[in-house]
Amino acid sequence: MKFSEDIGNALYRITGYGEGWVKVNQEMLQHSFLLGPQTLHRDWEPKSLQELEPRHLDPLFELGAEVIIIGSDPAQNMPSPAVWRALVQNGVGFEIMGNDAACRTYNILLSETRRVAAAFLLR
Repeated sequence: MKFSEDIGNALYRITGYGEGWVKVNQEMLQHSFLLGPQTLHRDWEPKSLQELEPRHLDPLFELGAEVIIIGSDPAQNMPSPAVWRALVQNGVGFEIMGNDAACRTYNILLSETRRVAAAFLLR
């Protein structure tokens, strides 16, 4: 799917997605990454929810978001209790969903000028 809504002054927008990839601006990313309106961290280490550890969340928390979205393969299980604990203890809203829903939700929150950050788990 491709879409291209104009979203305020954000430097980084999701402009398309498909199975195994997400397009940020005009760059197709096929490896896990972190995203904020002004930040793109390519090649984030974990590739699945099972590989996700609390330490992987630190760069995401540093983005200062009020809402954090974690996108993954919808067939994956939930993250470990330690990851849940780290997300809850951080004190921001968060949601874990499939990558397609995460792309749509990120852009919607961005269009509402919310402080949003997202992590995408791609293999």
